[in-house]
Amino acid sequence: MTEEEFDDKFKDTLDTLLAAMAENSEIEPDKFYSMACILENLRFFSPVLYGAIRSTKK
Repeated sequence: MTEEEFDDKFKDTLDTLLAAMAENSEIEPDKFYSMACILENLRFFSPVLYGAIRSTKK
């Protein structure tokens, strides 16, 4: 898997998580906002995560 493929799948996964949380009525809006910020930060670090995963497989 290339870094671009990883990034696309990672973004799709994070978007799916956000959508699932948004549809859940038990999640409080403040907690949703905090989690959305965390997921956005994870998206920013996608290249770092890809590099870490690749280095552990070698």
